[in-house]
Amino acid sequence: MQTNTSTSANAQNQWLQSYYYIRATGSIIWIALAVFIGKHNPVIGAVLLVLYPAWDAFANYFDAKKSGGLAANPPQKFNFIVSIIVAAAIIWALSISMSTTIKVFGIWAIFSGVLQLSASIRRWKHSNGQWAMILSGAQSALAGLFMFKQASSDITLDVTTVAPYAAFGVLYFLISAITLTIKNSRKSKLTC
Repeated sequence: MQTNTSTSANAQNQWLQSYYYIRATGSIIWIALAVFIGKHNPVIGAVLLVLYPAWDAFANYFDAKKSGGLAANPPQKFNFIVSIIVAAAIIWALSISMSTTIKVFGIWAIFSGVLQLSASIRRWKHSNGQWAMILSGAQSALAGLFMFKQASSDITLDVTTVAPYAAFGVLYFLISAITLTIKNSRKSKLTC
């Protein structure tokens, strides 16, 4: 029984290592597109604002599937559903104003941060590198409040308003991925 649990935890840690690198890479690409293209082209900027929660929905679905399914991972299931709804809500908000769009994005960042925090706490016992994901979830919620405040002010808003939020996500995903890479490497050497 102990061997099966250990094997399962090792497989989960290997998956999470790859998953966190994929999430970081996706966010880096999104930031580059937002800063270099989306800022200067409002249509591409709008598409990127819709793609961000859509990508998050896909990533949560795929992670849950690799981690026992949506039924076994309620925070990810809820995050998947909410992210799809938010992608649709952003399409609607874009037809009103950029301020409304950033407010919708900010509210989503708050909820997705709380859900990420919940998923990371659930994984704490069986998976390594979760402390950074817990910090990421808390920071996401705070960033959502900050975005909502920005959207309520007179500053100029565009797709790059969201870029710092995405950049912090990259940082936390990389910290978790690197932590898991080191721990997985050490476990691999011990079993050889």
